[in-house]
Amino acid sequence: MSNDNNMAGKKALVTGSGTGIGREIALEFARQGADVVLHYSHSSDGAESAAEEIRGMGRGAEVFQADFDKVEEVLGLARRAEDFLGQVDCLINNAGISFNKPFPLVTPEQFDLLFHVNIRAQYFLTQEIAKGMIARKKGAVCNLTSIHGLQGAPEHSLYAGTKGAIIAYTRALAMELAHQGVRVNAIAPGWVNVENHYKILPGLTDQASADAAAKDVVPAARAGRPLDIAKLAIFLCSDNAEFIVGQTLVADGGSSSLMSLFHDYRAEQKFSFGKGYVPGIS
Repeated sequence: MSNDNNMAGKKALVTGSGTGIGREIALEFARQGADVVLHYSHSSDGAESAAEEIRGMGRGAEVFQADFDKVEEVLGLARRAEDFLGQVDCLINNAGISFNKPFPLVTPEQFDLLFHVNIRAQYFLTQEIAKGMIARKKGAVCNLTSIHGLQGAPEHSLYAGTKGAIIAYTRALAMELAHQGVRVNAIAPGWVNVENHYKILPGLTDQASADAAAKDVVPAARAGRPLDIAKLAIFLCSDNAEFIVGQTLVADGGSSSLMSLFHDYRAEQKFSFGKGYVPGIS
């Protein structure tokens, strides 16, 4: 494993690290030399197994539960993480819940839950953890958002609203903390296969997703992998990214750069704009 973004001696807190992207981020921080606190909301199995793997690497690891619908539990997570690690050098705000429903059917209870878990929790967790970073004049925060915060999709108005909020507050908070030595950035993943996709999409397999990605929507010709995002999180928290501040880096294999009007981006186009006024167009 490359040590270009070495995390030796660093202390990291990764939320939502029992499955998928968060779990891989926690493991990658450990592979790069960090001690890690893993967080989960409901089932501890994935976080506990990842922690065992991290301890097997010779790194420190502990697992804590917190319900991100409750601010007091969020603040408790911050205190327990700092007690175990001594300090938090890297905060990776990955925890979140996905949701889709037609706009007219969304309830106030659903609205509150999505905004509490996806944005309010990471906002106040960051507020608490940043106190120590500011005192030391050094730290990195990496917020996980989504391309749903940048593009529109039917039945995702509520979910996209939370992800867009993460992008906006990341940018503004970065301006407030950068001169105090704390860098804040975000990652917007595109299509990344995680466990939940296989549970809710009947018939989804690795081959089926690879075929669909290559055929229609991802110029990189594959779906993303959790490790793709984990490596980017490592980079953003490393000294190699010390001049990157307030940015949301999109990791989607090119799908958000593809103009939707062009259905087959691999074929030469059958039409020619510019006839009659651009030299060489006939």
